[in-house]
Amino acid sequence: MSDLIKFVEADNAARRAELPEFSAGDTINVYVKIREGNKERIQVFQGTVIQRRNNGAGETFTVRKISNGIGVERIFPLLSPNVDKIEVLRKGKVRRARLFYLRGKQGRAAKVKEKVAPKAKKKVVA
Repeated sequence: MSDLIKFVEADNAARRAELPEFSAGDTINVYVKIREGNKERIQVFQGTVIQRRNNGAGETFTVRKISNGIGVERIFPLLSPNVDKIEVLRKGKVRRARLFYLRGKQGRAAKVKEKVAPKAKKKVVA
């Protein structure tokens, strides 16, 4: 039994290595496999990550977007075979891990500031 658990954990570690680093406040594209009858297609769900939850094989993340003025949230298992890939578009500058306060905001108030990398100091050559 322990060999089976080790095999699954090794497979999960390999899948996790291909995923980008992201956290709450980041704007991401999630490419989701959608099955309609016997056909399969990929649909993009773009939004802000409002939380990451759990650890290991059961880890999930919640993405929120506004569609036609209505807030839509989806919970994705991180290691799901239905999640084709994840792209990080913007890193968000937030001070907490759960951004549920965004549910009560609209328009510009619901935006998250972008994290900007510090500028490198210029060397002065005399």
